[in-house]
Amino acid sequence: MSLQNLVGRSLESVAPDPAAIARLLAAAERNLADAQLAGLSAETRFGASYKAIMQCAMVALQANGYRTLTSQPGHHQTALQTLPLTVGLPKERMIVLDALRKQRNLADYQGDTVPEQTAAECFAQAQQLLAEVKAWLAANTPKLA
Repeated sequence: MSLQNLVGRSLESVAPDPAAIARLLAAAERNLADAQLAGLSAETRFGASYKAIMQCAMVALQANGYRTLTSQPGHHQTALQTLPLTVGLPKERMIVLDALRKQRNLADYQGDTVPEQTAAECFAQAQQLLAEVKAWLAANTPKLA
């Protein structure tokens, strides 16, 4: 699979936009800060952390000249599953992030509760992904970093 093969099905080509990338990175950082607020439920902390993961995945796509077709179902899944192609994320990490996506779907669409441990894992994964995406940007597309 290549990113170009997904154009028209789940991705579209775009010009990398440094301002959009900066906004998404700032939003991911705000979401991670929110995920640490005392008194929030595990579900809310999980949601903020998961949102940061998605924003990082969108940065990775944007930096490579793509974005998901949000009008198509599965755009979260596409964004996560392209991370090995966009920023070289190991496939094992992508599988962990995809499991968090599935947990998010259960919480959002079926009302499942989010255990504290899952919220903490999502936060840790989001922090790590943000650092990895920033490092990839600095090394590979410094004009976008």
